[in-house]
Amino acid sequence: MSDSPAGATPDRVVARPAATELLTKLTEMHGGLMIHQSGGCCDGSAPMCYPVGEYRIGQRDVLVGELELPSPLPPVRVWIAGDQFEVWKHTQLILDVVPGRGAGFSLEAPEGVRLLSRARAFTDAENDLLAATPPQTGADFD
Repeated sequence: MSDSPAGATPDRVVARPAATELLTKLTEMHGGLMIHQSGGCCDGSAPMCYPVGEYRIGQRDVLVGELELPSPLPPVRVWIAGDQFEVWKHTQLILDVVPGRGAGFSLEAPEGVRLLSRARAFTDAENDLLAATPPQTGADFD
């Protein structure tokens, strides 16, 4: 079920409260953050959290959305590779946190937790609304 009001374009990415709390803590420690939904072989498909500017966004990467943090902290942009977006575009990305070791160089690794992506399939009506407003890509930010 969607959290969006009827007729409103749904968010492509949302965060569970535990994820928002973790991102708030990490932002307070490291400054502005960004997340890239990894599709690589080594980390599987995992959300990777980096300080803004420490991960280079490619022209074909897709901006899935922004996660709002408590004021005055900046929002966290969430990106995904263009080819992976084509597979995931019909689902809402739900960012969560679970106990365990974070992946690779993701900032949450020392915290004893890891970010986890869950998904919810958009309804046909939501897909129609989303199709009318395509997401931005890295090329839009050059």
